[in-house]
Amino acid sequence: MIIRFYILKYFLLFILIQSCVFDAEEKIQPKIEFGFEIDNYKVSRDTIRPGDSFGEILINKKLSYPQIYKIVQTIKDSFDIRWLTAGKPYTILSTKDSLEQPLYFIYQPNKLNYVVIDFANFDSIVAYNKKKPFKIVRKTTSGSIDSSLSETMDQQGLPWELINQLSDIYAWTIDFSRLQQGDRFKIIYNERYIEDTLLVGIKSIDAAYFEHNNEEIYAFHFITDSLKVNPEFYDDNGNSLQRTFLKSPLRFSNISSRYNLKRRIAYYGNKVRPHKGTDFAAAVGTAIMATADGRVVKSSYTRGNGYYVKIQHNNKYATQYLHMQKNGRIKKGAYVKQGDVIGRVGMTGNTSGPHVCYRFWKNNKQVDPFKQKLPPGKPVSNNLKSNFDNYILPLKAILN
Repeated sequence: MIIRFYILKYFLLFILIQSCVFDAEEKIQPKIEFGFEIDNYKVSRDTIRPGDSFGEILINKKLSYPQIYKIVQTIKDSFDIRWLTAGKPYTILSTKDSLEQPLYFIYQPNKLNYVVIDFANFDSIVAYNKKKPFKIVRKTTSGSIDSSLSETMDQQGLPWELINQLSDIYAWTIDFSRLQQGDRFKIIYNERYIEDTLLVGIKSIDAAYFEHNNEEIYAFHFITDSLKVNPEFYDDNGNSLQRTFLKSPLRFSNISSRYNLKRRIAYYGNKVRPHKGTDFAAAVGTAIMATADGRVVKSSYTRGNGYYVKIQHNNKYATQYLHMQKNGRIKKGAYVKQGDVIGRVGMTGNTSGPHVCYRFWKNNKQVDPFKQKLPPGKPVSNNLKSNFDNYILPLKAILN
């Protein structure tokens, strides 16, 4: 009786162990990477080095020159191999037999996107673009200004992509060179992660709040036209935050000298020397942006202005940007959009330090841009106002 008990006991234990083994085998999932079961291939990973070429990389993998030529010619309309950039990673998948015949070349221009060049069958060579699976994580952050917006956000370890996006949202409504200590902000934004932990950038900002000069300025991303490329932001009343002109031609800068018709300069014997521009100080090489859409009517040089660009926006308004670097200026005749880079900060012409002198014309007369009442963008239409109010309600609760 005792012997039968132990036989039954060990038999049940054996069945239990086998069941666990089968369950474990069932739970083993194939490792998928770039859309392939990666364990089925010999995997080679490397980085494009200076001087590397697509042909040399594949020659080292035992492909012949005629084969490489056929690959390049077949995919040239979908992927130009000259786009390969030093420092970017690539992966080659080859057969696992002794020949190790390469089948796929996978290039990663950034963390999220990749290009697959498929030559597993030389009768049907193809190149295609893909994205790694990613998830969106909503986050919030807030802060109080100590010195400048960029320094405050940088001290909190926030990515520069988020800093730039926030400055773009308020570029029409806040003069960031005049922020005060104690000004506050809060942001609701979305980050993209691949493989759960690898941050690949800011997807978007859903809403923001900025308290400046005791004024509360809300910003809500709301889609009114699905065909528009750039995101549109509105305050809590549905009014557009966009204006005809940006507040500044530089993202982050300090105003070193304002428009002043009664300015006196000691160097000239304390005589009145009117300053009809606004000087934005910044490091040499800082990007200068067009403050509004328009046509470049001058891209030239004078002894006083240095290298400069002038843009005619319409029959009423024009802007000018002085003391640029010689190289990189946009050419005369070009049409620019608001925010386009038209040159870089330099020290050319009559200047004592790196800055851009921003001049603003209204009806052919130079005026102070900060004293102009410029027309805003279109508000949320009446037929969308109810949807807008319902959409911002939970976002505003978070911001508050």
